[in-house]
Amino acid sequence: MINIKNNLTACFALLLAITAGAQEKAKPIIKDGEAQIVSAFETPDKWIRHDLWVETTFDTDGDGKLDRMHVSVTRPFQTETEGLKLPIIYETSPYFAGTAGDVKGLFWDVKHEVGEATTVPRVHPEVKRVGKRPIISNSLIREWVRRGFVVVHSSSPGTGLSQGSPTVGGINESLAPKAVIEWLSGKDIGYTTPDGNEKVKAYWSTGKVGMTGTSYNGTLPLAAATTGVEGLKAIIPVAPNTSYYHYYRSNGLVRNPGGYLGEDVDVLYDFIHSGAEDKRAYNNKTIRDGEMAKGMDRITGDYNDFWAGRDYLNAMKPMKAALLMSHGFNDWNVMPEHSYRIYKAAEAKGLPVQIYYHQQGHGGPPPLKMMNRWFTRFLYDVENGVEKEPKAWIVRENQPNSNPVSYANYPNPAASDVKLFLGNGGNNYGKLSTEKTTKQATEKLSDDVSFSGSDLAKAEKSDHRLLYVSPTLKEALHLSGLAKIKVKLASSKPAANFSVWLVALPWSEGKEVKLMDNVITRGWADPQNYKSLTKSAPLTPGKFYELSFDLQPDDQIIPAGKQIALMIFSSDKEFTLWPKAGTEISIDLNGSQLTLPVVGGSSAYEKATK
Repeated sequence: MINIKNNLTACFALLLAITAGAQEKAKPIIKDGEAQIVSAFETPDKWIRHDLWVETTFDTDGDGKLDRMHVSVTRPFQTETEGLKLPIIYETSPYFAGTAGDVKGLFWDVKHEVGEATTVPRVHPEVKRVGKRPIISNSLIREWVRRGFVVVHSSSPGTGLSQGSPTVGGINESLAPKAVIEWLSGKDIGYTTPDGNEKVKAYWSTGKVGMTGTSYNGTLPLAAATTGVEGLKAIIPVAPNTSYYHYYRSNGLVRNPGGYLGEDVDVLYDFIHSGAEDKRAYNNKTIRDGEMAKGMDRITGDYNDFWAGRDYLNAMKPMKAALLMSHGFNDWNVMPEHSYRIYKAAEAKGLPVQIYYHQQGHGGPPPLKMMNRWFTRFLYDVENGVEKEPKAWIVRENQPNSNPVSYANYPNPAASDVKLFLGNGGNNYGKLSTEKTTKQATEKLSDDVSFSGSDLAKAEKSDHRLLYVSPTLKEALHLSGLAKIKVKLASSKPAANFSVWLVALPWSEGKEVKLMDNVITRGWADPQNYKSLTKSAPLTPGKFYELSFDLQPDDQIIPAGKQIALMIFSSDKEFTLWPKAGTEISIDLNGSQLTLPVVGGSSAYEKATK
């Protein structure tokens, strides 16, 4: 006899099991506006990892075929077994497949006169490719896959197994990630091989992409965003180089990134050129020895069409992606102006923006919580309120990077300009004062690159710099924004370096001293460009010219007991060319001033110094 009751019970149990199984399908978990770690995704041994090639719209290696970019994917296995679709976090780089490394002679010789060419040729190394298939990189994977994101990497044009040529800021470096994002958003341009016709589809993608990376890897999210590609919803660039002119030049002056004397755009090209060996000769001839050699101009340092095409500020009109920018105020490699200029432009466009600044050097992403909320908001469309949060997050002095302080914006809206005037005695200690003194004598310094900036700042007396010092601070003074310098100067030669440091004195020594304890901010300029960045003109020796420029952005609280000092000198051993000693720079104090962005303005400055 059939036991109907038992069969019904069994069927009901089976139905429950099927329902429970359906309910137990892995899915992202969002809590408090953040993507949470999902135990079902925390299975690295089961993650699916594969690679492919995405076809672009350009041919930069001259073979008559559209270049294809090498792409690798890491995703939870549920995207295959359960039909799960997830958003993407994407990083692209020219570094993934190896670089030239420390090669003697790779950099330009800097021991020559300003405005003249070196006679020492550069070495052009061959990069040995180290990239392997199918894994391009492991960055970002550990943190984001387990939170419900697919992580994608690609090698930049002319690097690794990506076709084409490096251009170091050329348009192909914007169009390459654009093509990858379009493939992730459904465009049928993915292939299983670099030259074949078998297609690959991103069926596991929601089509919503966020990008991040540091330094060059932080530049490329911005490059992609300037194309206006629809699928790119949010970017988090960390210490990005947003203008190769601002990286290798400063207000008309040939100026190196800190720590890399003699680097230039063609040096970086050689450093990253890890692509196909049989395409390198064409690439070198066309890009390095053609476009770059004609455009980079190490003689005048002028801004021209070559540099304008490698300045992402000029390309921001199509940008739609939400921007969380990150940088260090003491990054003297990719200087803080790079983030500042793009942040302000994106803000002016009305895009969702935040900026995170810390007090350390190169690199340093925002805290994970900030990044998570940003990606969750724009890749999962979770209304977590990030657009309503303060726009600026700044790590205060001696605090961990995980503990920023929020401000309404950057620069601090409570900051206003305070003008300070220079008083006699700069070879010793001249004065910085809010009161202008008339009919002051001209002061002079003699260039000598054998003295470092720190040597000059510490010296009680020197013929090689001019130093103007504020009264000792009776209470802390908060600076936020751009300090500005205006000088009336004359040179004994038609061309000269011109360098400015803003420092805190007395100079601190010892192992625990941080750079920010001594150097507040810096700036450099070519006096030959006193009228225009695009056209320099030889100086008439002895004739005075007015030169004005901004120093690097900063937000720093100078403690009580310190003095703020403006140091003016010529060649900066760490950053400029090294001409022979002896060029004289004369400063007309009556036509010179320093402007400080002080939180609380003039009243705060007066209170701190009197």
